Amino acid sequence: MNITVASGKGGTGKTTVAVNLALSLHEPHLTQFIDADVEAPNAHLFLHPELTASRDVEKRLPTIDKEACTRCGACSKSCQFHAIALLGEHLLVYPTLCHGCGRCSLVCPEGAISEIPQRLGIVETGHAGDLPFAHGLLDVGQAMATPIIHALFEGIDPDRTTIIDAPPGTGCPTVAALSVADIAVLVTEPTPFGLHDLKAAVNVARTLDLPIAVVINRDGVGDDGVEQYCRVEGIPVVMKIGFDRQIAAAYAVGEPLIRLDSRWKDRFLEVFNRLEKEVS
Repeated sequence: MNITVASGKGGTGKTTVAVNLALSLHEPHLTQFIDADVEAPNAHLFLHPELTASRDVEKRLPTIDKEACTRCGACSKSCQFHAIALLGEHLLVYPTLCHGCGRCSLVCPEGAISEIPQRLGIVETGHAGDLPFAHGLLDVGQAMATPIIHALFEGIDPDRTTIIDAPPGTGCPTVAALSVADIAVLVTEPTPFGLHDLKAAVNVARTLDLPIAVVINRDGVGDDGVEQYCRVEGIPVVMKIGFDRQIAAAYAVGEPLIRLDSRWKDRFLEVFNRLEKEVS
């Protein structure tokens, strides 16, 4: 089973839930961990993996042979991402808009477009103890995270339970992280802002036809709006994590909850059992 831990906004405790769920499951299950928040991966701060392999992730950028190009505009018209523009006699390529699909080179009648590799970032793999670990890191200045996320997922072992720490929000990187999931675990906080962003995340998960479960972090800090919403929508709240200074202090030094108090392990195992029932 692939479990993607996501949230409608950053700072809800998504990585806390993902890391502790993976650590709790690892002994009784074959488990692996993937940090797909490639713009700001931080699970390694809690798991301290030994990274043993690294590879570049690239996309293919079009380059124009100005002598062969007739400025017919076929490439510009075919690009649904508007990465190529024909302005008078000038053909411009916008690298940050290009998705590297190669369509422009296919439709060019003169064969004037070739493709060159551009590095987007890296994928690093290793082990945290005996827990398989992988994360991606987007290069500074690059805007396209999804190819790195898809590259991470090439390493998913179908014989293991995979815990995926998704990027925050509801954009393309989050959709990519949910695309391989069997269930979405949405982490939120009991505040009006938390509820607003939870609703957005629920809409994305439902668009992908995924079962949904909710974890409420910092329980007790706000109101009961999140619980009321989940009750009306028929979404199970599988865990509440209290607003606790001791938890915050442990997080600040990279200490997982299950090492702070062994009873957390049983709670996360119970969460997993509930997730299995939601999927089945």
